[in-house]
Amino acid sequence: FEKKMAKLLQAPPKFLPPEWHIANKTQYSSAESQRSRSERLVAESQRLVDEIEKTTQKTQSDVNKKIEQRLDEIKFWKQELDDKLEQVVNETEALLAFKTRLEKALESCKEPLFIAQECLLNRQRRVGIDLVHDEVERELIKEVEVLQGVMALLERTLEQTNEQIRLNRSAKYNLEMDLKDKFAALTIDNYCSSLTNNTADIRYARNVVKVEGKSVSPEDWVDFSNANVEKADKQRNNSLALRALIDRILSQTAGDMRKQCETVNIAFKNRVKETKDAKNKLEMHLAKVMDEITAQEKNIAALKKAIIDKEGPAKVAQTRLETRTHRPNVELCHDMVQYRLISEVQEITTNIQRLKDTLAQAEVELKSLSRRQLSLEEEIQVKENTLYIDEVLCMQMRESISINNF
Repeated sequence: FEKKMAKLLQAPPKFLPPEWHIANKTQYSSAESQRSRSERLVAESQRLVDEIEKTTQKTQSDVNKKIEQRLDEIKFWKQELDDKLEQVVNETEALLAFKTRLEKALESCKEPLFIAQECLLNRQRRVGIDLVHDEVERELIKEVEVLQGVMALLERTLEQTNEQIRLNRSAKYNLEMDLKDKFAALTIDNYCSSLTNNTADIRYARNVVKVEGKSVSPEDWVDFSNANVEKADKQRNNSLALRALIDRILSQTAGDMRKQCETVNIAFKNRVKETKDAKNKLEMHLAKVMDEITAQEKNIAALKKAIIDKEGPAKVAQTRLETRTHRPNVELCHDMVQYRLISEVQEITTNIQRLKDTLAQAEVELKSLSRRQLSLEEEIQVKENTLYIDEVLCMQMRESISINNF
């Protein structure tokens, strides 16, 4: 006990009652101050929570509106692109139909050109005087030039059409790529618009609070789609103008070809008629020459007979003269009989000579008539050859030419 008491006496001094009261009051005051601060923090925290909730809701609502506005913008431009794409596709299909018309028109020019060239080659087989550079040949040469010019024009127009089709398809490709991106953006923003705070697959994502380096401004975004629309409009308008040009070219070239074809056919008909008239006149003259040859042959036969017939009277007269030279003596008198016999012999001789001269002339004329007969027959053959070439080879071949509006 004593030891315990000794330890107690040696222990530190105890606090006094006033100190105890002061210590308690200090605790009360600290607790009250801490509680007040805590209450203010609780009230401030509640206000902060309410404020942030309202701000978050407002911001999210604003973002939702912005997304809806963006969706409307994307839908607007998507519709614009869809409309232009449909227009470009329809115009390209229409231009392809015109391209087919051009190809058919170009192909249909080949047969008339071949026929015109064949006609020119066939007409080189005319002979003699009929190998003439006539109206038919001039018009055939012009027809060849017209057809070659038409084909050259159609080929150039076809090349221009192919290039325009390429440009249309390029515009179509740009529209399709833009539409593809618009569809993707629309899908993404539709998904974003559908997200709520209770959506199951929402999550935190790292490093998203930034602007992508490859992103573009809204103005550039609008300009890009607007440029695609304007390019599509430009190519569509160019295509429309080209189709109108093709239509005029096809109509005009068909008219030129048809007009020249009719001109050539008329020239052929006139030339065939002219050749037939010439052939008929030649045949008429040949018939007359043949009749004249027959008459001249009869004339020659008559002249020869007349000459032969004069041999008897000539012999009689000369025999009488020779016989009367044997009259004796004074009877050998130059009487009237003697003079008349001499006159008769001279007359017969002269007449026989005249008949022979006439016969010689008749034989010369007969030879000339025979040569004329051969010449006429040859010329008729020339005309027949020409008629065969023009009427049979050329005109029948040209009947297969059919030029309609392309």
